[in-house]
Amino acid sequence: MRPTVGQAAALTAMLADHCSLYNGALQERRDAYRHVSKTSIEYGQQSAQLKEIRSFDPERQGRWSFSSQQATLRRLDKAFQAFFRRVKAGDTPGCPRFRGVNWFDTVDFPKDGDGCRWDSTPHDPVTRVRFQGVGHVKVNQHRPVAGNVKTVSVKREGKRWYVILTADQADQAEPEPWPATGSVVGIDMGIVNFLADSGGEFVPSPRHGRKAAAKLESAQQALSRFPRVRRDKRTANHQRAVQRVADLHRKVRRQRLDHAHKTALDLVREHDFIAHEDLRIRNMVKAPASKPDPGQPGIFLPSGAAAKAGLNHSISDAGWGGFRTILHAKAESAGREVIAVDPRNTSRTCPECGHVSAENRPTQEKFHCVSCGHTAHADTVGALNVLRAGLVRRDARKG
Repeated sequence: MRPTVGQAAALTAMLADHCSLYNGALQERRDAYRHVSKTSIEYGQQSAQLKEIRSFDPERQGRWSFSSQQATLRRLDKAFQAFFRRVKAGDTPGCPRFRGVNWFDTVDFPKDGDGCRWDSTPHDPVTRVRFQGVGHVKVNQHRPVAGNVKTVSVKREGKRWYVILTADQADQAEPEPWPATGSVVGIDMGIVNFLADSGGEFVPSPRHGRKAAAKLESAQQALSRFPRVRRDKRTANHQRAVQRVADLHRKVRRQRLDHAHKTALDLVREHDFIAHEDLRIRNMVKAPASKPDPGQPGIFLPSGAAAKAGLNHSISDAGWGGFRTILHAKAESAGREVIAVDPRNTSRTCPECGHVSAENRPTQEKFHCVSCGHTAHADTVGALNVLRAGLVRRDARKG
């Protein structure tokens, strides 16, 4: 979006008021549960209070769309549902927290035409979107919108504003599958190489985060010299320092996305079937637990936390999770098949004789079977075993 100065101020105020509504609803839920009665408040009860809240505060809460405020309350309700689901499953729960005004950057409009209107000036060659309380905002539309717009969202990234649309394409024809290639592939994702395929090819890891680390460190050091104050209390130099850090993070994120899109597109173009490891990335990047020294209270034994922190940083920099999401989406639209398989022992199993042993992998890159003597790159061996497991799963599905 390309808002004017006044429109940008109105959008900022809208985010701040929705943040205030979110935090107020969260405080009400906490206070009710801390009461001796252990009362649980749900979305329906808080949504019913909106009319009174809007009439009490017409200059702020009453200024914005009723439906968007309901969406904000629904967003909090989903956070609590996820919290209780994690508690029930025995996972680390992570209770919903209060949001600072700088950490609330999205407002959702559940229905186009209710508080918002996409392409609000169809007679004008310039595309605009209208928001209640803001007006008609100019949009730099990067591609045509296919289908009927259902929901509209506003997102802030630094000083930039975006409008995000979801469209219903049920009335349109299904995407036509791409021509079959007759090729199948398994991929093994790693750190040194972003991925290795079963054909012996490698995609080098771009390491965008590591390349930008020096600039980011310098920018963060410059930002740390300013005191922590509210957004409206920052000096011009402070604001520029904040913007510098945000711009560097944004650039790295977009570089990762660009690499993931291009790599996934190459795989989908060349292969009809793709198998990959079903990695539990969240568990892989957990910090090791501390080890208290039983002989010296208050002293801890080495746990390898420093080395694990470096590995965790490399895993996050690779962006495996985003790549898998993009790969599945592109494969679905192209009529390709993607299957995730269990990653256990994929790099320890010999593809020639089937022998499984940790000794088969003497180094990070080398695979040498202690049973039959087969040697290869360890990542290529992993990709071969992933492909075989994927084909077995595919045949089992077909019956």
